[in-house]
Amino acid sequence: MTNFCDSVRLSGFRKNGDMEQNNQTVVREFMLLGFTSQWVVKMTLFLVFLTIYTTSLVANSLIVALTLLDPQLHTPMYFFLCNLSCLEVFYTSVTVPKMLSNFLSRRPSITVGGCIAQYYFFFSLGATECFLLAAMAYDRYLAICNPLQYNCLMNHRLSLNLAIACWVCGFLSPLLPTLMISKLPFCGPDQIDHFFCDADPLFRLSCADTYIQQVAGYTLTSVVILCSFTFTIASYVHIAGVLLKMSSGKEWKKPFSTCASHLTVVSIYYGTIIFMYVRPGVNQSFNLGKVVSVFYTLVTPLINPIIYSLRNREMKKALRKALITIGQH
Repeated sequence: MTNFCDSVRLSGFRKNGDMEQNNQTVVREFMLLGFTSQWVVKMTLFLVFLTIYTTSLVANSLIVALTLLDPQLHTPMYFFLCNLSCLEVFYTSVTVPKMLSNFLSRRPSITVGGCIAQYYFFFSLGATECFLLAAMAYDRYLAICNPLQYNCLMNHRLSLNLAIACWVCGFLSPLLPTLMISKLPFCGPDQIDHFFCDADPLFRLSCADTYIQQVAGYTLTSVVILCSFTFTIASYVHIAGVLLKMSSGKEWKKPFSTCASHLTVVSIYYGTIIFMYVRPGVNQSFNLGKVVSVFYTLVTPLINPIIYSLRNREMKKALRKALITIGQH
């Protein structure tokens, strides 16, 4: 979700609303310029991105499979982790396969309808991840700050309802801006200086005033980002306060390790969003945005399962058990 906050930035893309539509050519597909037109560089990037994408799919799918198959992992924490890994699979698949195919295509294009659909699912899954990270932080808060009541408070029904709420709210969040963008006329030019359909390039290509669309996107995405970020940080602040009061190092070592892995994911996720939000204005080159977008759409979904698997004893134990079972067959 690298460019999640591009939709929250008011960039002043005002266009003259008095254009005569009958003198304009209706654009039915966009050209995705991507990174470069040099064949050698394109093939190098194709191989690198394909390797990262494939590894990410395997790693996240492995976490989902282990969580479903191992009874020891049927807990709220791993249930949310399973949801996060599912999300990462969908999230990368929204943009990366199209990007990879465009590397091999002489005409890297996408239809207007496909572009708007990609925009919607990209930001829907980004919003869902915000809510999921907040739910995971709340789960850790209950587990550490209320250990005696944790099983009663965070039961199967509550964890299921929280996960459903994250997905539903995530997919509802960008619905209004997407509908508004779908009503915009696109009369040319038809070139998107990016490898996927982001908000700013779409605003640039519209031949109408996009001020209202930008306001709607800014308001809704700001609420999603600020509310989820504030709730997540507040949960970990309370957790830190409880851990500092523990006298024994053995008491806080395991919860600290678990929360450290969660905080790493949160820091990478929101750090990227904040970076994209405060980056130089849209009148400057999109190259910096492309680099950060690659990091977010490809690298972060790969880092998440690595962080959780390397820092989590139960996950490594479940992996060893699965490998032994496979070896016996």
